[in-house]
Amino acid sequence: MKTLVIDVVLADDHPGMIVGIAHELSVFGTIRVRGCAHNSTELVELLESTPCDVIVSDYAMPAGKYGDGIQLFEFIGRRFPHVRLVVLTMFDNAAILGALDDLGVHGIVSKSDAVSHVAPAIHVAYSGSTFRSPTVAAVLAGRAVPRNRDAGPVKLSPREAEVVRLFVSGMRIDEIAEQLKRSKKTISTQKSRAMAKLGLSRDTDLVRYALEQGWLASSRSTD
Repeated sequence: MKTLVIDVVLADDHPGMIVGIAHELSVFGTIRVRGCAHNSTELVELLESTPCDVIVSDYAMPAGKYGDGIQLFEFIGRRFPHVRLVVLTMFDNAAILGALDDLGVHGIVSKSDAVSHVAPAIHVAYSGSTFRSPTVAAVLAGRAVPRNRDAGPVKLSPREAEVVRLFVSGMRIDEIAEQLKRSKKTISTQKSRAMAKLGLSRDTDLVRYALEQGWLASSRSTD
């Protein structure tokens, strides 16, 4: 009887994180780490040359020509549609996690949770099902964020959430446009739509809201 072996590629811009995850996975005979990448360029090149079943990738890897976050994962989904994806992230807010959930990411593991969740996430993702670590599951369970006390739920699109994340991290509209490879007009429109959904009219209100929701701290973290 053939033994199940899941070929995995790891991607994180912090070498120590990769070492820790690789060590955690080494005790599982069903998981084989085929390679590691430290940015999106290395990841895509590795995927082109190394067959794998599951990618375990950090959400935020600023370096690399393919971007990171939603932009990168959308690209990977198009280029490598048969590869399952497990995302590791420090972003514990409803907008970002909801965007990943809407994108159909098979596994989402918060770095606030134990690294021991990575292995089951890989196994579940490989099977085609979805895995959410405890923190992620809790956030998604209450992901409908009210505009105000009398308003209904808010749901930002993946692209809107990404623009807001970058804007509240301190990036200008032109910088966001360059990073995401969209026009400045498109970025401005997506930001405006997000603010309208949140019931906000000023940039200062958006930053204050992001701070209250924990977005601003997460955007500046070393994910």
